[in-house]
Amino acid sequence: IEQYTFLSGRMPLPPLWSLGFQQCRWSYYPDSEVLSLARSFRQKKIPADVIYLDIHYMDAYKIFTSHPDRFPHPKTMIESLKSMGFHVVTIVDPGIKKEVGYSSYDEGVKNNYFIKYPNGKNYVGSVWPGECHFPDFTKPATREWWGKSFSSLIDPGVDGFWNDMNEPAVWGQSIPDLVRVDFDGTQSTMKEAHNVYGMQMARSTFEGTRALLKGNRPFVLTRAGYSGIQRYSAIWTGDNVPSDDHMMLSVRLVSSMGLAGMAFAGPDISGFSGDATPDLFARWLSLGTYTPLMRSHKQYGMKRHEPWSFGEEMEASSRTSIEQRYRLIPYIYSAFYQTSQSGLPVARTLAIDYTFDEKVYWSQFQNEYLFGDNLLIAPASSTEKYLNVYFPEGSWYRLSSGQLYQGNQATVVESPLDDLPVFARAGAIIPMQGVVQYTSEKRSDTLDIHVYFGPRATSYTYYEDDGITYQYENGQYYKRIVTFEPEKKEITLHAAEGIYRSAFSMIRIVLHGFAPDVRQIVVKTKNLPAERTTIAEGGASVIFRNSTDDIIVKW
Repeated sequence: IEQYTFLSGRMPLPPLWSLGFQQCRWSYYPDSEVLSLARSFRQKKIPADVIYLDIHYMDAYKIFTSHPDRFPHPKTMIESLKSMGFHVVTIVDPGIKKEVGYSSYDEGVKNNYFIKYPNGKNYVGSVWPGECHFPDFTKPATREWWGKSFSSLIDPGVDGFWNDMNEPAVWGQSIPDLVRVDFDGTQSTMKEAHNVYGMQMARSTFEGTRALLKGNRPFVLTRAGYSGIQRYSAIWTGDNVPSDDHMMLSVRLVSSMGLAGMAFAGPDISGFSGDATPDLFARWLSLGTYTPLMRSHKQYGMKRHEPWSFGEEMEASSRTSIEQRYRLIPYIYSAFYQTSQSGLPVARTLAIDYTFDEKVYWSQFQNEYLFGDNLLIAPASSTEKYLNVYFPEGSWYRLSSGQLYQGNQATVVESPLDDLPVFARAGAIIPMQGVVQYTSEKRSDTLDIHVYFGPRATSYTYYEDDGITYQYENGQYYKRIVTFEPEKKEITLHAAEGIYRSAFSMIRIVLHGFAPDVRQIVVKTKNLPAERTTIAEGGASVIFRNSTDDIIVKW
């Protein structure tokens, strides 16, 4: 995977806000409904960072326009959303409506930006706006024009861009193979360009919006891609249905995408086409906590599927799942940093870490995966109250209870709707934070680092930066190696690298599975900061002031 992504490219760090919960529907409109949705999240104390605008925000489905009645003042609306901590992602399709006077159409025709029939005329296909021409994203001039066109969205405050219908989709047909494309000056046809079309659209979107955002990171999401798409975009698994089969299929598909270098991936939580049962919604949302892209989306005309749409009990369950996502943001962001460096995916099929364990290939365990270095996820369907889980070598602690399970064997565990089977590897080091309502909200001053006892030494790379800009490329980051050495009875936070100041002024080390070995905890640093130690039957913890120097915790 490292060699493949060295060749095909590795993803840059995404904006931190894109790792939070994302709420989408075809469609939220008018602007008053969008603002009401945002207020509901905040009033109900359910964390979220992103609201999507689907095709109804546009004027007659024309790209780079805003509907004059539904969204007459997009800048004012987006400013209100940003004041509540929300980012806006808008859908963008490739079809450009044939309409004289529509600037995108006029510019495209004038400058030969569209794909063409062999006779030189612009290809025509019908999609949402009606008859359309399609940009030739294999042409450098078209890519540059397309990228600059996003100023109409970025000026009012949009910073996320959802590339849909870019297989490319055309009503009732596919674009014929004989249609001509530029192919970076070598001239070819859609027979060769078809598979790279969506990727080149995402590339054009990313490169253009990165330039327009003046140092801030854009979020790009695409439905179609190709080898190397991870350089430009996250990807979702396309239209699915609300069923346990599709939920489990999405797990395997995201793991497979990770093998192909596409680490930032996820499905439409609860299923796009149809109404989910309350139990399926709850289970899928809890699984979304441990999916690289956590986005809920629902088709036009279906029942509402917001976290509070299924009554108070399911609302509480949804809040718990999403809050857990936000607790894990330090762990998730560090996993994305690892991906940006090595190409290793965030959601990992067990075949990556346990290649020679034949049981990880058995169909009954095919849905299990690792989330980051240290969490084993065992997806259960919405009807399974017990699940037969295979534990690879080593030992594993249930995240919710601390119960220990031995590896190299399968064990039946409980899987109630409010407790998805998730396990921490023995020796795991897992950073967590307090719950926030959105990723840029002021966090608690304390970073919790959970350490799970194991017999072997382990290490973990923790990473922070501002989550918004590309200043990390200039040394504005905070990275430190954390090591656990059971024989020495030491946990070491090695000296921090980079010039970024951590958002956390305090660190709490939380020990799991160490008792009765722990009778005293001593913290050693250059400045000998004050510490508070708690030792109880259920575990032990120590809290101390953060420092960029080596910090050694001995027990």
